[in-house]
Amino acid sequence: MSTFEHTGPRSATPPRTVRPGSDGEHLVQRRTGTTERADRFYAEQVLDRLNPRMREFVARQEMFFLATADRHGACDNTFRAGPAGFLHVLDEVRLAYPEYRGNGVQASLGNIEENPHVGLLMVDFLRDRVGLHVNGTARVVADDEMRAGHPGLTVDPVPGRRALSWVEITVEEAYIHCAKHIPHLQKVPRHGQGRAWGTDDVRRKGGDFFGAAADAPERGPFLPPPRAGAETWRAEAERVLERAERRRHTSEGFSGWFSRGVESRIP
Repeated sequence: MSTFEHTGPRSATPPRTVRPGSDGEHLVQRRTGTTERADRFYAEQVLDRLNPRMREFVARQEMFFLATADRHGACDNTFRAGPAGFLHVLDEVRLAYPEYRGNGVQASLGNIEENPHVGLLMVDFLRDRVGLHVNGTARVVADDEMRAGHPGLTVDPVPGRRALSWVEITVEEAYIHCAKHIPHLQKVPRHGQGRAWGTDDVRRKGGDFFGAAADAPERGPFLPPPRAGAETWRAEAERVLERAERRRHTSEGFSGWFSRGVESRIP
């Protein structure tokens, strides 16, 4: 029997009837005989918000791992770091972190543009030796818009840590990552100039640590595709507008972000 079925005295809070997790994990649970164990975890550990202890945990983290995927499901996992509190708790269901100047690839932001589903993993290696998963949906917010809505956000004095934009995450799931296999680490004293925030110094960024540049001749020259001209962009914009108009009159309930009555700004 699932732990989400009512087995005891009725309470003021109705029982949950939808199991968290994906269809795929539920299938594997049945195949491996772990459904009951998973249900106990879902019932006791998975929240749809950040409770006070989770919010305190987030506020003191200096790093987290970020998982994104594009619209085809191709995944990317990356690392974000900053001073304690750089991952801001806006309220019990919203987080936001600044996007600093990086390598220009914009892999994570590009994925979010196509697919807003993200997964964050915070791990405390230093004190509690425990982790926190946060899954949700993300949107990219301009720095001035974020500060207008949250005037209490500080402006970081370090040039390399000044936000170019923000990612705001609406929490859908929050749950523990157990301490069983998390190593206990400790900080070492800072040497030299410390972290090279925003540097373009190749050596301080790690250089060609993995020797990838040496393999470049074997891959052949990189020839970017030709850039589309104004007419190509105009044709694509017309296709987008036509799809928007069709959706507006279907059961999808699309309210219309575009209007053909508005003068086009496409050159």
